[in-house]
Amino acid sequence: MTETENKITALIVEDHTLVRRAIRGFLEAQPDIEVVGEASEGESAVKMCAEFAPDIALLDLIMPVMGGVEAARRIRDISPRTHIIILTSYHEDEHIVHAIRAGAKSYLLKDISPDELVSAVRRAARGEVNLHPRIAAKVLAVINGSRDMSDPASDLTARELEVLKLIADGMSNSEIAGSLGISEKTVKSHVGNILSKLQLEDRTKAAVFAWKQGIVK
Repeated sequence: MTETENKITALIVEDHTLVRRAIRGFLEAQPDIEVVGEASEGESAVKMCAEFAPDIALLDLIMPVMGGVEAARRIRDISPRTHIIILTSYHEDEHIVHAIRAGAKSYLLKDISPDELVSAVRRAARGEVNLHPRIAAKVLAVINGSRDMSDPASDLTARELEVLKLIADGMSNSEIAGSLGISEKTVKSHVGNILSKLQLEDRTKAAVFAWKQGIVK
């Protein structure tokens, strides 16, 4: 077995170039870790996982084209051996629940140190779960039934509900962006998350869902 075959292979998925390069630098400085690729959004990450089947995929949550939750779900389908680590700034309950449901076994916040990140990658490669302390507390709260998960719409954030209502009103992404005062890129990310969480194929079905569920009247 070669030295390369002994290394932990990792894919970095992060839409901010400086952050992505910094993470790569931390990991590549380790003798036992090899970064096999980088991606700036989820769709490219899925394709790279299909090609390389890395041991680890480090995913941000909020990215253009395809967000981290949907990317995690597709990566788990196409490369079951890949252990998904969410590395993000978001620690709201809904983000955590969706990511874990999508197949992520590790959820870290970007305030961790480089050494903690490297340690988390090694632990993940051994199949161990990694949860930031703040995340662990929230996961326990969900397990203890503090949040109703029976209604699919309960998975949506307040902003995603706003976007869903405007989709049901027939607005385009650019119109939604103007109405909410956010970028069209952000709207696309919200739409992708809505479709993923509700397990719907397109925005037309999302609109029908909103009407049927009484989200809009």
